[in-house]
Amino acid sequence: MALIIAAMLVQGVGGTADLPGIGVAQAHAQERRRSLLDLLFRGRPEPQPQVRTAPQTESRRRVIKKSTRSSRSPVSAPAPAPPVQEVEKADNAQVILVVGDFTASGLAQGLEEAFADVSTIRIESRANGSSGFVRDDYYDWPGSIGPIVEEVKPALVVMMIGSNDRQAMQVNGTTEKVRTDAWDKEYVARINRFAKIVRDSGTPMIWVGGPPFRFKSMSADILAFNDFYRTAVEAVGGSFVDIWDGFVDQNGTFVLSGSDINGQTVRLRNSDGISFTNAGKRKLAFYVERQVRQMFGATAAPLQAGLAPESFTIMRLPPLRSETDMERIDPIPLADPELDGGMALLGDINAPEVEPAGNNPLQAKSVRKRLIEDGIPPPAKPGRVNDFEWPASGG
Repeated sequence: MALIIAAMLVQGVGGTADLPGIGVAQAHAQERRRSLLDLLFRGRPEPQPQVRTAPQTESRRRVIKKSTRSSRSPVSAPAPAPPVQEVEKADNAQVILVVGDFTASGLAQGLEEAFADVSTIRIESRANGSSGFVRDDYYDWPGSIGPIVEEVKPALVVMMIGSNDRQAMQVNGTTEKVRTDAWDKEYVARINRFAKIVRDSGTPMIWVGGPPFRFKSMSADILAFNDFYRTAVEAVGGSFVDIWDGFVDQNGTFVLSGSDINGQTVRLRNSDGISFTNAGKRKLAFYVERQVRQMFGATAAPLQAGLAPESFTIMRLPPLRSETDMERIDPIPLADPELDGGMALLGDINAPEVEPAGNNPLQAKSVRKRLIEDGIPPPAKPGRVNDFEWPASGG
């Protein structure tokens, strides 16, 4: 018995402890295969070839490390809104002419997106990115707008300019610095000349104010320009659209990012602090879009664009009736004797009872007829709520 225990102890020491590469399951399987006689007479078994396997904990660490790397991927931006379904423009679509500098180009891009699903409105851009009112030797807007309007024949002119005008200007052969009295006077004269030409063409006009910029001095000049534009366009019966508050924070400070037309925070301006991103251009057009839809009414609605011309008559309201065709009824006074055939109102309990002609009971009026025709209620019964007689006093 002692020999058996000793053999088992030898096997327990050498069978698993001396073979670190063999797993616990392999060692147990080897012990089951050896019988008691093998332990007594054959001694220790020959060592089996070792199979080196990676520890299980190391494998788990590698898997965890891999999943950790994948979880550190940057957070993706929210998916952009699906593009508006564009429709083919009608042959008789009304044209909105957009003119001005590079800000007008961005405005035109935003308006094209805004009215992409409206077949009755088409955007025509004639903006010149480097133009302005100062360098009329490079591009003369008062001298060019007349031929452009005559060629395009727009239903509306939208103007946005001023970002390139912060420079010296030649006035009567003299170079004037920005915002001097002579500079302001000449600048306003050129603005008024442009607005008058558009008005004389009979075309409505919307003038879009300049936006804020990253540079404070530039923003200050643009604010002054906006006052010039507002005065000029309103003098000729046009509309001024102020977009300033859409590109500043609650303190009136310039911002690169802000709310788009859907209320999501996005990048509105590029890193130069001057140009607009696509979201900024769409927001820029949002302010003008509201004015256009008010001016054009149902024509600017996608629903109207999808209706056939033969359906228009169904949508028209009947003509208003003239004053002569209206039948008027004079008010009837309460004391009118034609109301019920008498001067007393219905229910007058003080009205005298009308006795029937003669004493024939067949000719007497019923209680119902006396109430309806004569307004005489039935006599009160003792104990009923309409019995107002005092009981006779006793003794």
